Amino acid sequence: MSAIENDWKDALEPEFHKDYYKKLYQFVKHEYETQTIFPPADDIFTALHLTPLSEVKVVILGQDPYHNVNQAHGLSFSVLPSQPVIPPSLQNIYKELADDLGCTIPTTGYLKKWAEQGVLMLNTVLTVRAHQANSHKGKGWEQFTDAILEAVNQKPEPVVYLLWGGPAQKKAAMLNNPNHLILTAPHPSPLSAYRGFFGCHHFSKANAFLKQHGIKEIDWQIES
Repeated sequence: MSAIENDWKDALEPEFHKDYYKKLYQFVKHEYETQTIFPPADDIFTALHLTPLSEVKVVILGQDPYHNVNQAHGLSFSVLPSQPVIPPSLQNIYKELADDLGCTIPTTGYLKKWAEQGVLMLNTVLTVRAHQANSHKGKGWEQFTDAILEAVNQKPEPVVYLLWGGPAQKKAAMLNNPNHLILTAPHPSPLSAYRGFFGCHHFSKANAFLKQHGIKEIDWQIES
C-alpha cells in the first residue's frame, strides 16, 4: 500500500494505528504475495492521491474493484486507458450522461479527468482477488472507507454524494451534514439501470448544486 502524501494523511492517520487496520494491512500484504490481486498495489489509494480531501466536490461510491486483468486502477467505475472494453455499468453511466447533459459517449473508460476535478471515485472495498468479485469483502476495508466518508462528511463546503445501488445507499445514514446533497438511484449495472438510474439526472443535479453554491461545476465529458 503506497503512502498517502496529501491532506488525507492527517485525516486518516488515526485509522493506521487501529487494530482492524493492522490486521487488514497484514491480510492485504499476504494476498499480494500469494495471489493475483487488483488493482496493482501502488494504485490502491489512487482515488485519494488524485482527489485531495480539500478538493472533494462530488463522491461517487462503488463496491469493489474490477476483478479482471488490466481494468482496476483505484478509481471506482474507471478502467485503464489500455482497456478496449468499457464495462457495462460504465456504459450505462455514459448513456445517462448523454441523455442528461448531451455528452458524447467516449471510447475510453478512463475517468482520471473526473478525479482531477474533485470527484472522489471511491470503492467501499479497495482490493480484490483476480476473477473473484467481493473476495476481500469483510476484511476491514469497509471500516477504512467509512473513515474516508466521515472525513468528507465533516467538510463545511458543499459536497454532492451520488449513491447508486443498495450498498452505497446504506452509507446515507452516516452522511448527516446539512451543507451536503445526497442523490440516490439504482445501480447503473445492466441488472438495475432500467429501474431508475436512467433518467435520474444526477450529473446535471450535481452541477446545479455546485453552481448554486458558487463552486465550479464538473466537466463530465470524457474525451475519447
